Amino acid sequence: MSRSGQGAGRPPLVIIAAGSSRSAAQPGDSGFDGQVALGLVGLGVVGRVLRSRRFYEKVAVAAIVLGALRGIGQDNRASTTARLQAWDKRQIQRLERKAQRQGRAVTGSARMARSGPPRGLAGAGPQN
Repeated sequence: MSRSGQGAGRPPLVIIAAGSSRSAAQPGDSGFDGQVALGLVGLGVVGRVLRSRRFYEKVAVAAIVLGALRGIGQDNRASTTARLQAWDKRQIQRLERKAQRQGRAVTGSARMARSGPPRGLAGAGPQN
């Protein structure tokens, strides 16, 4: 049953007997005893997990998966590096071929310039 009115939404207060010197325990006030209890429960859970065969099976599977993923990552890096090196080698060869062609073109044009005007072509020589 829900309450309505002024005190709605707040937890009910604990009634303390008259003449008692103890203060009412408020929600959230755990104190040292509560912390010790939580610590003991936590230790119990950790102990049970460490004795569990399923836990060790999961740890073993996780270790195998991580090792496999690490190997896959290393293979991926190695193949990427190999592809990059091959691409770089092709680019260097392409630039070297281009430089050789340009060098031949410059050499050929220098030869043509030294040889003088073209001979035997129509309109190239003096007209009589």
